[in-house]
Amino acid sequence: MTNQFVRSLRMSLTLSLMVWGVISVSIGAASEESERVFQAGAATSNITPPLGEPIVGNWNSPPATHIHDDLHARCLVLDDGETRIAIVLCDNVGIARDVLDVARTLAEEAIGIPEQQILIASTHTHSATPARGLDRLAPLDDLSGYPSFLARRIADGIVRAAANLEPAKIAWGRTEVPGQVFNRRWFLKPDRELPNPFGGTDRVKMNPPRGNPDLVEPAGPTDPEVAFLSVQAVDGRPIALLANYSLHYVGGVPSGHVSADYFGAFAERIEQLLEADRVDPPFVGMMSNGTSGDINNIDFRSSGQRMEPYEKIHQVADEVAQAVIEAHQGLTFHSWVPVGAAAQELTLAARVPNEELLEFAHRTLAKPEDAPLGHPLERIYAERVLRAVDAPSEVSIFLQALRIGDVGIAAIPFEVFVETGLELKARSPFEQTFTIELANGSYGYLPTPRHHDLGGYETWFGTNRVERDASEKIRDVMLELFDTLHTR
Repeated sequence: MTNQFVRSLRMSLTLSLMVWGVISVSIGAASEESERVFQAGAATSNITPPLGEPIVGNWNSPPATHIHDDLHARCLVLDDGETRIAIVLCDNVGIARDVLDVARTLAEEAIGIPEQQILIASTHTHSATPARGLDRLAPLDDLSGYPSFLARRIADGIVRAAANLEPAKIAWGRTEVPGQVFNRRWFLKPDRELPNPFGGTDRVKMNPPRGNPDLVEPAGPTDPEVAFLSVQAVDGRPIALLANYSLHYVGGVPSGHVSADYFGAFAERIEQLLEADRVDPPFVGMMSNGTSGDINNIDFRSSGQRMEPYEKIHQVADEVAQAVIEAHQGLTFHSWVPVGAAAQELTLAARVPNEELLEFAHRTLAKPEDAPLGHPLERIYAERVLRAVDAPSEVSIFLQALRIGDVGIAAIPFEVFVETGLELKARSPFEQTFTIELANGSYGYLPTPRHHDLGGYETWFGTNRVERDASEKIRDVMLELFDTLHTR
């Protein structure tokens, strides 16, 4: 992040600060005037990129040629009279920490929410313009263009959500939708060789052909739970609903289309089902991505059926929203609950290419471009290996935990494997716990040590860039943060 970039955005926010500055002055006074008043406010910011910007989510980056549905930063601010927190979900494949740090700084300056109490995450739609560099561990030096726009719009959304704060009540619940989550890493029959781009072999394969007779079993579990928070005004008017589901994304989006994927479709559908499409201030539906680093919605044992573009997105969004609405009917709303946040920096070692990998990369890239390939992705990964030579040898990540009543939320800046999420749920001191992945940064995949041993796409050098035991170190810090919040 450059000081010049921050200063320029600060200048552009001057008018907003003049308008909203009174909010930050009145936070302390409001809590003194009325003890144990719970407040909530929500807002959305449009973060749709202009046409022509690259869309990243597959192996190429086509320019955006059509906006199917707008992208948003969906913002929720909660205040228990002593502590104020913000949760922001952005329709993006992954946002660099540098961009999010700028957004948090601007929001804190505008309305006084401490940066460590602002959670900002990407949903991981694969149909959006990215805001991160080629190497996930390297600083994003160029914060102009779309990253600048994105940081400003996120900050604006937080400011606007705080402006909508009002006395509120909150409830939480959970349901299950098992039919839309499948582990995408598979063991195949022992006689099947599974080559990787580095000239070696793996023990598991990501996304094998559907209906493949060589399939044996998935390499890990799934998490069918849909956890959610529902926030209402004291008169029952819906303010926001935040859900969490461990589903990578859905897809079925034509090339060149910008779309929020099922995350955006869920937000629209839950608004319809709550009959909240005409309330003022506007209702905000929110779907966060859980621990879905090894999960998608493809049943690999079946051959499947052809679907029209966006058909599957709406099918998944409707099924999940219907399940949430059914569980919503039995909720108990609380007129006050404590909220809190705890955060810690954790330094992780980066994976660095050894001599064998470097030799592979140079040998691969020295071949003529029309030479036969040992693996269809070998050139891509050879380039990633060489980029890592000058990349940082370690990275400091921002880990964060939130408490909302008896709900604990873990915020992790990776694509997290479901086993990590299930362990956090099992060991958390809170009644209900879920993880929001790709929160406060975007550093790639986070396999567990067991999955590193199995190999496969998510563990390849260049897909995963941090040390083998990173998932366990992160898990331990998150549990410590939960304990800290639970005992306050």
